[in-house]
Amino acid sequence: MLSNGESNLPQFAESVRLHIYAGSRILERMPSELAVLDVIVEPTRRRILDAVRAGERSVTELVDVVGMHQPGVSRHLKVLRDAGLVEVRRDAQRRLYRLRAEPLRELDAWLEPYRVELAGRLDSLERHLERTARPILPKEQSQ
Repeated sequence: MLSNGESNLPQFAESVRLHIYAGSRILERMPSELAVLDVIVEPTRRRILDAVRAGERSVTELVDVVGMHQPGVSRHLKVLRDAGLVEVRRDAQRRLYRLRAEPLRELDAWLEPYRVELAGRLDSLERHLERTARPILPKEQSQ
């Protein structure tokens, strides 16, 4: 913290989530972008996010899309809710889930410098290949 009350930490470092690893009983603070990565690494959760991207979906609809029993889908939805990736609203007896894109935008912004670095390296590789590659001549067709 600076004397004027502002933080000198990078923006993503200011928003951290506390992770508790029960097996080792270690408390660890991680940037929220990394917490989002931890959540979306699981393929079922990515399928759920794909399903709610277009609009609200009920748990029953998500069960059909994911092909998993309702308790399993509900557990994944809780993890997604806790990470801030989905919102839920009640509609009578149903719960409707929709995507919250903000955490994904934060992750995208965090990844941008890596994209720039990779693009620069690929551009260098392309220039190198253009300078050094010999053209491949077509083989003569046998008659």
